[in-house]
Amino acid sequence: MSASARGRRVRGATAVALIASLAAIALTACAPGSSTGGATAATKVSTELTKDKVQLTIADETGFPLTDDLTKEFTKQHPNITFKITRDTFQNLTANAPKLLASSTPPDLIRLPTLGDTVKDGLVANLDPYFTAYGWDKWSPAQLAPLRMTADGVRGSGSLYQLGLGYSVTGIFMNTKLAEQAGIGAPPQTLAELGDDFAKAKAAGVAPLVEGDKDGVVNFAVQAAMNQYADKQQFLDWMFNTPGASFNTPGNVKGAELIRTWADAGYFPSDINALDYFSFVSSFQASGGVFTFNGNWEATNYAKKLGKDVTFFLVPPAEKGSKHVAMGSANSFSAAAKSTHLNEVAYFLNWVHTNDKARQIVVDVTGAAPGGEPSQAQPKVEKGSITEQVLAAAAQVAKEDGQVDFMANTTAGIYAGVIIPESQLLVTSQITGQEYVDKVQAFYAQEVKK
Repeated sequence: MSASARGRRVRGATAVALIASLAAIALTACAPGSSTGGATAATKVSTELTKDKVQLTIADETGFPLTDDLTKEFTKQHPNITFKITRDTFQNLTANAPKLLASSTPPDLIRLPTLGDTVKDGLVANLDPYFTAYGWDKWSPAQLAPLRMTADGVRGSGSLYQLGLGYSVTGIFMNTKLAEQAGIGAPPQTLAELGDDFAKAKAAGVAPLVEGDKDGVVNFAVQAAMNQYADKQQFLDWMFNTPGASFNTPGNVKGAELIRTWADAGYFPSDINALDYFSFVSSFQASGGVFTFNGNWEATNYAKKLGKDVTFFLVPPAEKGSKHVAMGSANSFSAAAKSTHLNEVAYFLNWVHTNDKARQIVVDVTGAAPGGEPSQAQPKVEKGSITEQVLAAAAQVAKEDGQVDFMANTTAGIYAGVIIPESQLLVTSQITGQEYVDKVQAFYAQEVKK
């Protein structure tokens, strides 16, 4: 999200974090590049785990128990490898990461939401040698793209500097009980069908959409609409700050205009700009409407309140049968360039993505997808559960290579500076889609000049 929204977990009620504080999932099918920052030169790359006793240190954020569970299981399987985990608030960890990485005793692995200057300053390890050694090219390029950076500081391509401990995906939750009351059957297959369902709900006296925009999270819906019309590469070039890229494209305008059409039709809550994330999540949990745009991190919470009356599906494409495009993010971690245990760190990261027990832990603790090779069997979940649905959706997007970054991650100030105020005007029919796009691009142009 933005400077005003710093998240702490993939799962839970803080979606603000998923929009702007995380380096999210994007679509750029690229091979390892030639970034010069970071290094593995001091380590002879090996995929064989040492038999020596090694303690790995991890700097993680407070309130994120996944590393506790994963490291406990790893040590159970490999008793010679133990872990020491230190924790700090998300804000402190983010601010102090460069200092920690530059110290004489840096953590071997660190939670790092954004790469920033750590690549240029040579603070994080270049994982390209391990990408090759472990065969990570079989994994979804979309999941790895935002974890890459070029020597010029452009994300989305270049060398690999991070991996995720769990990957999220966004889509639409539907209250099936209310949908049935409104005469809505199966999830829509196109954006047009989705609009038709909104109309059915409104005609039946049921709120079509449960959204909030006090803190800008209606951007889930705004970008979701744009994703279905935009040229993905053009959109990603802009999000990754590629020189010459522009937000003002026909696809983005068309998506923004669709949002204005939904606003004109009265599909959004009348008080949307007074509702923050917690408010609209609570409203949907209380059966306040048929549909809501959100991420897989809320699946378990919704199921606790709605039971079997909730389902999840990917945002439908503009044309029936087209591939899906969905925003998402990784719980991104980087290895310190100064670490003397890079082989052990890489082994651990590979294990998280490939070991069945580790993948199960990721799902059980966070509700996020475990990543890795799309063809690998998904962790076991309750048959027919919402968790099964969100995992299937994540696997489908990975297979179709259709995950993209959150546009709110494009520059440091874009979310608070323009996306929030202009989306508030867009969803209340005060500006057109073209005006929204123009305002965002103008702000972006000033930001990238800095």
